[in-house]
Amino acid sequence: MQVGLNQSCDAKWSVSVNVAHIEPPFLLGVYAEVDEHLRFMKLALAEAENCTPTETAFCVGCILVFRSPSEPNRPLVLSSGYSREIEGNTHAEANALTKFYAMSTEEISALHLPVSFSSVNDILFHTDVYTTMEPCSVRTSGLAPCSNALIAAGVRRCFIGVDEPSDFVQCEGARRLKDAGVEVHWVKGLEDDCLKVARRGHTQA
Repeated sequence: MQVGLNQSCDAKWSVSVNVAHIEPPFLLGVYAEVDEHLRFMKLALAEAENCTPTETAFCVGCILVFRSPSEPNRPLVLSSGYSREIEGNTHAEANALTKFYAMSTEEISALHLPVSFSSVNDILFHTDVYTTMEPCSVRTSGLAPCSNALIAAGVRRCFIGVDEPSDFVQCEGARRLKDAGVEVHWVKGLEDDCLKVARRGHTQA
C-alpha cells in the first residue's frame, strides 16, 4: 500500500491510498508532516482562546513559523497573535506580524535562526502562517485586511483552520492570497474547534 499526501485543485490536503506496496519511511514522513501542521494549528487555537469574546467579531489565533531552507525540519515559532490583542479592532494575523516587526535585533538573534538574514522581509519569505480562520479580505472597520498584510509581508505559505463564514462579510482572503502567489492550505481535523472558538460571545440563533 502506497500512501501519498496530495493537494486537490483548491489546495486542500487529502490523503490518497494506492494498493501497491508498503513504504514505511515515506508513510511516517507523510504523517509526521500532517501532525506538525496540526500541532501548530493547535498553538494558534490556544492563542484564539486568549481573545476577549464579542458579538461583532470573531476570535482568531495566529502563529508565524519560520522554516529554514537549510533546515526545513527544524521549524521555529517567530511570533503569535490573536484578535484584539493590540488596542483597537485588530486581527490575529496583523497582530502577529506587528509583534514580529517590533522585535529588536537582539530579540531576533535570540531566536537562533540557523542562517543569517539581511532583513526581516528575508525571514518572512521563509515563514509559514497558521491561522485558525481564513484571513480577512474586507474590514468593516476600515482597517487594512489581513490578507493584504500577509501578501505585503511576503510570507510563503498560509495554513488555515476553517473558512470564514459569512456572519459579517463575504471573505475572499484565501483566493486573494493564492492570486498573489502565496501557497494556501487547509489543515483538516480542527474545523469545528476553530469555528467554536471563533464564535465565542456570539448570540446563538
